[in-house]
Amino acid sequence: MLPKKLQDKIDKRSREQSIRSLGLPNHFIDFSSNDYLGFGSSKNIFNAASVLLKQHNLEVNGATGSRLLTGNHSLYLDTEKQIAAFHNTAAALVFNSGYDANLGFFSSVPQRGDVILYDALCHASIRDGIGMSRAKAYKFAHNDLESLEALLLAQKQASSSLCDLYVITESVFSMDGDQPELKALATLCKKHRAYLIVDEAHAIGVIGNKAEGLVQALGIENQVFARIVTFGKALGCHGAAILGSCQLKHYLINFARSFIYTTGLPPHTLATIQAAYAELDLNVLSIKQLKKNITFFQNCIIKAGLTPHFIQSHSAIHSCIIGGNSATKDVSALLQKRNFDVKAILSPTVPKGQERLRICLHTSNTEKDIAALVTVLKEYFFNT
Repeated sequence: MLPKKLQDKIDKRSREQSIRSLGLPNHFIDFSSNDYLGFGSSKNIFNAASVLLKQHNLEVNGATGSRLLTGNHSLYLDTEKQIAAFHNTAAALVFNSGYDANLGFFSSVPQRGDVILYDALCHASIRDGIGMSRAKAYKFAHNDLESLEALLLAQKQASSSLCDLYVITESVFSMDGDQPELKALATLCKKHRAYLIVDEAHAIGVIGNKAEGLVQALGIENQVFARIVTFGKALGCHGAAILGSCQLKHYLINFARSFIYTTGLPPHTLATIQAAYAELDLNVLSIKQLKKNITFFQNCIIKAGLTPHFIQSHSAIHSCIIGGNSATKDVSALLQKRNFDVKAILSPTVPKGQERLRICLHTSNTEKDIAALVTVLKEYFFNT
């Protein structure tokens, strides 16, 4: 039996039709996963990882300890060098997940007396990391530079000269699929001497000529204090890294608790990350096909007259606002009956009234399937 207060929370979720449960994989057409380039099932990557393990004589199952103890095997060093070179940065530090990376960064870098300003739609891992920080934190309106500058000015006036300002945004927002005016945002941070942090989780593998992310696509690497890149989306594997200066890496090794007090990733995971980056560096055709599919989907939405129902996006994520948990679940079920795997995103994950279908596009999606999916949505909106 659960304590009554816990059972009451579960019961409330059930009444609101927002209860979460674990599902099993299905064989529907994938418009749901974050595996944008199909790397998650790539035999090339799987085989290349196996070769790397043999070359390093690391055909073992686990890291055996934290990286500060016994878990810092040779693949870690090679992988971090490879990541840093690909992303045009001085250093990279691998974490076990994007969640761990954000917890580690925000709980250790901003200090007492500092101020964190974060976009209102930042990911839960960022907000949880901020919650563990001793710094003060304020949110600014989503992708609103005027809102951010007003906060920057207010904090500069209210804070001491020893206060450091940190600004956090995402290059592609995970639930909306939209992007900030990142170049202008970076200029604003430079103007107010604020440290800019960009979470690139959903931009890697999608944005840029070589899918290197929005920061590099805009050429503003030197204006960003830290970037968080993750490997569980377009790279199809697991883990994450914080990109920045060698001094930042050294600091995180000493003070980021989610790095210090956890077992390292097994060699197989690092070999897969290396192989995925090598594939990304070579597989220009997959990146072009994904971008072609994104453009085709956008055109289908326009032709179907569905633009008012979608949040504007140029990424692989497209959110169709339905409104209401029950209605959103019904449309998701309708799509699954037509063999399309499209998930319903319900409140409280998103605000009430903003419940939506989160449609993710992939290299593997055909124009026929994309057009058919949009046709089902058109039928729903114009027949209800």
